[in-house]
Amino acid sequence: MSIKSIAEKALCQGKGIVRLTPTWVPRVFCVPGRRIKLHPDDYYALGGNRGGIDERWFSSTTPADNGPLTSKNEGLSHIVVEDGGSAETILLRDAIAELQDQLIGKALWDRFRGWPMYSKFFDNKGALPLHIHHDDAHAGRVGALGKPEAYYFAPQVNNYGGDFPYTFFGLQPGVTKEQVREALRRFAEGDNRIADLSVAYVLTPGTGWNVPPGVLHAPGSLCTYEPQKASDVFAMYESVTHHQVLPGELLWKDTPREEVGNFDYLVEVIDWEQNVDPFFKEKHFMKPRPVADPEAMRADGYEEQWICYLSEDFSAKELTVYPGRTVTVRDQGPYGLYMLQGHGTMGVWDIETPSLIRYGQLTYDEFFVSEGAAREGVVISNPSKTDPIVMLKHFGPGVCEVGKR
Repeated sequence: MSIKSIAEKALCQGKGIVRLTPTWVPRVFCVPGRRIKLHPDDYYALGGNRGGIDERWFSSTTPADNGPLTSKNEGLSHIVVEDGGSAETILLRDAIAELQDQLIGKALWDRFRGWPMYSKFFDNKGALPLHIHHDDAHAGRVGALGKPEAYYFAPQVNNYGGDFPYTFFGLQPGVTKEQVREALRRFAEGDNRIADLSVAYVLTPGTGWNVPPGVLHAPGSLCTYEPQKASDVFAMYESVTHHQVLPGELLWKDTPREEVGNFDYLVEVIDWEQNVDPFFKEKHFMKPRPVADPEAMRADGYEEQWICYLSEDFSAKELTVYPGRTVTVRDQGPYGLYMLQGHGTMGVWDIETPSLIRYGQLTYDEFFVSEGAAREGVVISNPSKTDPIVMLKHFGPGVCEVGKR
């Protein structure tokens, strides 16, 4: 069968909702936090030279950029179609290319010719090094897109906080460009201590942050749900973190060849005004906001909250369906979803949250909802007497109604 035929079959069988396979991504500079349900034997399933698996990507049409050892289709989500005891998979990216507006709607297809975001779990035992994601202008110089992202710390995956549940954001007011430039020059000499110039914030489960491109940040060790623009550009500005030394090539990652060695260019990538803003937390911290009247939602058997809502490029919701209730939930655009808690049915699908997943195992905890199905309304039934269904839903631009601050 052709890719288009398989994609059409998947969309038809799922009544507008397609099932996705788990997408695991390693990072050579990370130590897994072991909170993303991967089997303990499988965190190094790709080999020690690839590093530990500390990320699971959701609804991704964006390939991971993990250097020369990156495997084929790493970071890309697959649709699975099971028929007669056999399973067949195709890339979500290829299905969207074939079905176009049937999956993501006319507005997104006409504007982007593809799915313009993805989400992930970042699950590291310690903090990441202080690093930066480029804006569209700087990323464009290496043929990529800029990368805004956002964080939400779901309580269900944060029964412990890891080694360093604090995130560095930006720079202390008064820090100069020369101080940053000097720290970057010391990258190859040992610990350049650039985090001394930054500010750390306590991370609280059930809250989140918005992180525009050009903002220096060192994500802490909570397991983090991260909706983001469809890009994997970054550069590491800190040379040693938690006693782990980073290779020099990561400092110059996604730098144009003609700018390698130019520390002024690395400083130029920094959005200076946002980084030294004394009101950074006030502008970027996010508490959940209800999508509608809370009492009315509770009466209908569910509650739904915006958890990521300050970016123009994506947004995300957390949906909770109460035990013993059946609800119909409508949205204004297509979305990917991941099951955090509970079990039940969603449309024609059984949905569940496995306790442990082997590398390569298929699950029923991740789906992509087409625009047509989202607008018509997704029927979710929770048969449990005690356990709520909780899911995270990630959207492209143009869906979130929360006013931007």
